[in-house]
Amino acid sequence: MAESFSNPTLADVARHAGVSTATVSRTLNLPDHVNPLTRERVTTAIRELGYTPNYSARALASNRSNTIGAVIPTIDNAIFARGIQAFQEELSESGVTLLIASTGYQPDQEEEQIRNLVARGVDGLMLIGTHRHESIYAYLKDRRIPYVLTWCVDGMGHPYVGFDNRLAAQSLARRVIALGHQRIGMIAGISKYNDRSADRIVGVRDAMSEAGLDRNDLILTERHYTLTAGGQALEEITKFHPDVTAVICGNDVLAAGAILTARQLGIGVPERLSITGFDDIELASAVNPALTTIHVPHRRMGQFAAQKLLALRDDPTSRIESMEMETDLIERQSLGPPRAGF
Repeated sequence: MAESFSNPTLADVARHAGVSTATVSRTLNLPDHVNPLTRERVTTAIRELGYTPNYSARALASNRSNTIGAVIPTIDNAIFARGIQAFQEELSESGVTLLIASTGYQPDQEEEQIRNLVARGVDGLMLIGTHRHESIYAYLKDRRIPYVLTWCVDGMGHPYVGFDNRLAAQSLARRVIALGHQRIGMIAGISKYNDRSADRIVGVRDAMSEAGLDRNDLILTERHYTLTAGGQALEEITKFHPDVTAVICGNDVLAAGAILTARQLGIGVPERLSITGFDDIELASAVNPALTTIHVPHRRMGQFAAQKLLALRDDPTSRIESMEMETDLIERQSLGPPRAGF
């Protein structure tokens, strides 16, 4: 019969497994450094006794909580899912726990969540994008909380692991224009408080100017990142601007909503109207027709962001090299040349 403890200690686990307390501690903190058979005995003892490590005591002893915070705009859709998953997996390999907070794209909510996570003792933060007041960066610097920006590049000296949203959107728009489209619509995300959305709008307009088109002729509407919003925007564009032959969407969710509504309205894609997305989440290849989109290396971005943040945590005085990652244009069936007769 297994021993019964109401509040088992590290020593109880060691005695139950027949090992030293140092071995139990090593199994919890550096499992790869423990013989597999011994590790199995310790983990079995932990499970049987119901032992929970005292992380608060450990944090006091090491001046480190072994938690990292991630503050993201939304958990309503899959935009950030792959990157956050890879980020967590990388942290877990170092015995670090991830705490996630969501802001709803509201700056005041982001500041509140950052302060809450710092109050909980996180060892570092992953932040999305660049749009925030400099006082937040000063707050983190004063408290020696390392941070890494993601899903963006930054020219102000903040460490980042991300990609250039403006250049990525420009490359997509170039392809749209090269196929012969001149009357272009765009369903963008809300650009207020969202530098990624704003940069994608500028990138599309840059491609238009580059091709000799008037950048102000872009038929632009900004919507929240939902299927319904994408569909409503597509319906409005086709109703009030029937000469538009291509709609560039700020992400794949908006684009999928646009495609679904186009089908309901009897608008052929891409025969009558080409539609493109951005991100290359799983939804992009699941809709019919499959989306031409920009592939964002979400997983690699999350992995490298975790590595750099851990490096900053371990040596706050170090200067890490920021990393600009490449995006790729993925051509599928939703984009084609404009057709005569439509």
